[in-house]
Amino acid sequence: MVLAVKNKGISYTYADYLDWDDGQRWELIHGVAYNMSPAPSRRHQEISQTLSRKIGNYLDGKPCKVYTAPFDVRLPLDGEDDKSTGNVVQPDIVVICDKEKLDDQGCIGAPDFIIEILSPGTVKLDMVIKLHLYEKAGVKEYWLVHPTDHTVTVFKLGEDGMYGRYEVYDHSEQLSVGIFSDLVLELSEIFAE
Repeated sequence: MVLAVKNKGISYTYADYLDWDDGQRWELIHGVAYNMSPAPSRRHQEISQTLSRKIGNYLDGKPCKVYTAPFDVRLPLDGEDDKSTGNVVQPDIVVICDKEKLDDQGCIGAPDFIIEILSPGTVKLDMVIKLHLYEKAGVKEYWLVHPTDHTVTVFKLGEDGMYGRYEVYDHSEQLSVGIFSDLVLELSEIFAE
């Protein structure tokens, strides 16, 4: 499956994105519009719900909030303002601890934690393009969940502002969320069918 791109060669902004009413889900990365349809698979949804429920339960009563797709995250870079940014993504799961980044449209600025669950049509987008975007934007922790391999690849932002070396965990392990050291997830529960 190839990810559809809207009008190759045209650079879009968040202001353009707000005018689209074609019933499709789109993401903008460096001005390129990627179509996120069709809807994710059943398995993708199960994993997303399990992760968001466990993270949400942990965050109950705490200042950080968890949101699931579709939820717009605008990532202005290099002096862009909100409307002129060419970066609007809808990660599967985001955690935001700074309430000043939240508005009625979603989040503006880097979330603290992002999880993307890989789908056949979005592998390159999630593993390469978004990885570099999230690193540049300053997302502290980024997880790539592989539903068929039952693995999670974890990237953590270093003091140098780079992700550096990643770690891979399989379904038999526990995984501690880096930004919340006391939140430990049993991956066997995340991947249970």
